[in-house]
Amino acid sequence: MGIWHKTGCVLCAQNCGLEVLVEDNRMVKVKGDKDNPRSKGYVCRKGLNVINHQYPADRLAEPLKRVGNDFQPVSWDQAITEIVEKTKGVLEAHGPRSLAYMGGSAQGGHMEAAFGLGMIRALGSQYYYSSAGQEFSGSWWVFGRMLGKQYNIAIPDESATDMMVGWGWNGMMSHQMPRARKALKGFSKDPDRLLVVIDPRKSETAAIADIHIPVRPGTDSLLAKAMIAMIVGEGWENADYLAQHVEGWDKISHWFKGFDTKAALDVCQVDHGQVREVCRLMTTRKWCMHPDLGIYMGRHSTLNSYFLNILGAVCGIFGVRGGNIIPGMVMPMGFHADERNPKTWRTLVSDLPPAAAGSFPPAAMPEEILSDHPERLRAVFVSACNPLRAYPDTTAYEEAFTKLDLLVVNDIAMTETARLADFVLPCRTFYESWDATFFPWTYPEIYFQVRRPIVEPPEMCLEASQIITRIADGLGVVPDIPENLEKAADGNRLAFGAELMQWAATEPKALTAMPYVLAKTLGKPWDSAAKAAMWGMLMTAPKAFQQNAARAGFEPGIDQGDRIFQALMDNPQGMWVGKADENNPMAGIKTPSGKIEVLIPEIEAEAGQLNAEIEARGLEMPAEFPLILNAGRHMDTNINTLMRNPAWNKGKRACTVAINPVDAQAMGLEDGQQVRVFTEAGKEEGELQVSDQVRPGTVLIPHGFGLIYDGKVYGINVNRLTKNTHRDPLGTPLHRFVPCRVEAC
Repeated sequence: MGIWHKTGCVLCAQNCGLEVLVEDNRMVKVKGDKDNPRSKGYVCRKGLNVINHQYPADRLAEPLKRVGNDFQPVSWDQAITEIVEKTKGVLEAHGPRSLAYMGGSAQGGHMEAAFGLGMIRALGSQYYYSSAGQEFSGSWWVFGRMLGKQYNIAIPDESATDMMVGWGWNGMMSHQMPRARKALKGFSKDPDRLLVVIDPRKSETAAIADIHIPVRPGTDSLLAKAMIAMIVGEGWENADYLAQHVEGWDKISHWFKGFDTKAALDVCQVDHGQVREVCRLMTTRKWCMHPDLGIYMGRHSTLNSYFLNILGAVCGIFGVRGGNIIPGMVMPMGFHADERNPKTWRTLVSDLPPAAAGSFPPAAMPEEILSDHPERLRAVFVSACNPLRAYPDTTAYEEAFTKLDLLVVNDIAMTETARLADFVLPCRTFYESWDATFFPWTYPEIYFQVRRPIVEPPEMCLEASQIITRIADGLGVVPDIPENLEKAADGNRLAFGAELMQWAATEPKALTAMPYVLAKTLGKPWDSAAKAAMWGMLMTAPKAFQQNAARAGFEPGIDQGDRIFQALMDNPQGMWVGKADENNPMAGIKTPSGKIEVLIPEIEAEAGQLNAEIEARGLEMPAEFPLILNAGRHMDTNINTLMRNPAWNKGKRACTVAINPVDAQAMGLEDGQQVRVFTEAGKEEGELQVSDQVRPGTVLIPHGFGLIYDGKVYGINVNRLTKNTHRDPLGTPLHRFVPCRVEAC
């Protein structure tokens, strides 16, 4: 007879609560966990199909070493020894800039990031690449300048708002908020609340919205600037809020005075009266905004985020209940990496900073490897991600990764990236490991779940955190640990902690190597480096979290972290571990002035000059590529590359090239036929879908496909069509505006 286990979904950032039935050490059935305080039983079909993630046909079960064009099994000792020797050789010959870590990107587990990042930093490198840099470099950089820290992500306070504005966001498919479909349908049906969607096409979310503004692709910055100008022209701006909470408005307000809003809205191809009505609502209603990849990965990525934030500041929505607010966090998602600090690295060839809270943009990596620079990247550790399908320009990545002196991949399956590696190291899955994520999606309550193993892993598989600990130890990152400390790890946790701190006070390397020290002490009896590091993280949590935890009932004290840890062990469904101070919602703003700083000098000229005439010229499409590809359509049938087994979509039309009927007729194409899509980067072939949901002049292709499974390629690899150099000045790839053409096969 089986046992039901409480856990969480690992396929998207919402991590909805799940209950999984395990029989004979195998997951056999999944349902939503009604006891999960955040998701309350809600789960989408992706989470219900997570068993297909757990059991891929290409599962790794032992370490592999490349020998010629093949792989041969090796022992853990041999793999670690050879990886350490090769890494040391690269570092000695070429210095720390030759080394990079690409990880911390999984939607189901963040703990390995502390280990991977800690290792390269101990070796002198700052090159950390992740999906945050892929999607949020411009957005988080803007937050860093306007709110003081790059990780200060002002989330929409949708539970307390009267109006939600989804801009470039199809929440009915991409989620990106707790219980997304229930919440959005609730907005749609509630006569006292409004759902506004600004999106080029009538997406699933736009279809249920009270107001849909079908903005022309690529004109989001122009539309936002026009809306600010309209508000200022009408005298609708929140003058009291601007005076009390905003710094620098007097230096940028002239951008919007005398601005030709009519010409701008004509270029944006939107209805003037409709836009004016939305502006009126924004200045008379309590509202929040929810931008997403249509903004972050759209044309003018950073400028999009900048103007949207200025719009929010003019309307007075930041740090206000029902607006956009900096949530409480167990741990920030990254760290503030201000490129104005001379100690902060930039990439050598592409000259890009780590704008996404310490993460460099993956779009830059191929250039940094293929360069002839003497300090080019030569050794890359890839952990729990698949850059050859997740990041732009597959062709460039393939060329780059074959030029590396060392490529080490930790994963659960023989991914497309792993096929190019020198060493492939077998990870435990997220349902065979202890792990957690730190997505801050709620306010004022702070939710956290420690996900624990519910099935036993194959004998030779390790946690990613354990793997990195072994490599770091071999590289000399971890100091010698006294025997008495190892023995203490078997006893009382607080007594162990006291002994640990006493030793750390005498060992210079202890604090920087603490995740590994915990992994080699507490992590041994627990068989988990990640679980040990979580205990250490809670014991040394930032003061802000300690105060938030006290408001949730965890009284202050030296043992507060241990009590929270034990509560999490006792509540596998997760729990509210903190509560932000609702009486001081501006507390998260950490700028020098203590206010929202709206002048960003580096993009001042571009923002000030943007107008209808400039944009009309910039939007002219090349004759060779007259259509706009949206590379990354969100659908019920796609997720990220974690779902490798196509069986979960059996019988469904999962991956297509979607165009509007008007375009299909003009090109003489019919639904269901095979077509080729061409871009500057390359070409791909797939099945045509003709749908009036697609805006004329655009092409939609989902992400997460093109995977090699059981020897066959399943679906279209959309990143074969994206050029890594087609990006924003801060490195975000412009996946929502890729010039293309479509032809019959």
